[in-house]
Amino acid sequence: MEEQNRPATVRVFIALAPPDEAKGELEDALLPAYASHPRMRWNRIEDWHITLAFLGELPATTVPLLIPPLAGLAAAHRPPLLSLRGGGAFDDRVLWSGVDGDLDALHAIADDVRGAVRDCGIAFEGRPLRPHLTLARARRGDRSSVAEIAEGIAGFSGLPWAAECLHLVGSNAGRSPGPIHYRDVEAWTLGSGRARSGT
Repeated sequence: MEEQNRPATVRVFIALAPPDEAKGELEDALLPAYASHPRMRWNRIEDWHITLAFLGELPATTVPLLIPPLAGLAAAHRPPLLSLRGGGAFDDRVLWSGVDGDLDALHAIADDVRGAVRDCGIAFEGRPLRPHLTLARARRGDRSSVAEIAEGIAGFSGLPWAAECLHLVGSNAGRSPGPIHYRDVEAWTLGSGRARSGT
């Protein structure tokens, strides 16, 4: 019965994620915006991530092909030292916070991730990497809130942190009318090759 209930496809991306302490700093900086803009569609803080490759909807049977090459490249890369900094808007509707620090190492991991995906025969839209956390989306017709909030966090500068894990993530986007939820399909500690199953 469980097999019958599993979706035939899964929406997938590969990402790094800030530790709780770094997310807490940014959450504190956003508290005034949470209070003044309650109608924004705020992302859950536990879901904040830096997307390295967005693969979209894949057949569920394809996803396991990614695990061996991603485990190998995670073992080969040391954790980059990063920090969260400032904020901005995409298309006046998407609020984001920027990523600073060892961006060369971040881009090297992303390049290897994208190469591994292509080597698995998976086609995806390989847009240039713009490291950021997506924080919220404005509701249709609201063109002012995102710019106001971005201006309010423009001076934010978080403490440095090591991005210790590479995450292969599945989401329920488009499967229900409620908020999007993410779960790790698998995660690996960078530089060690150890899988962190069940995270």
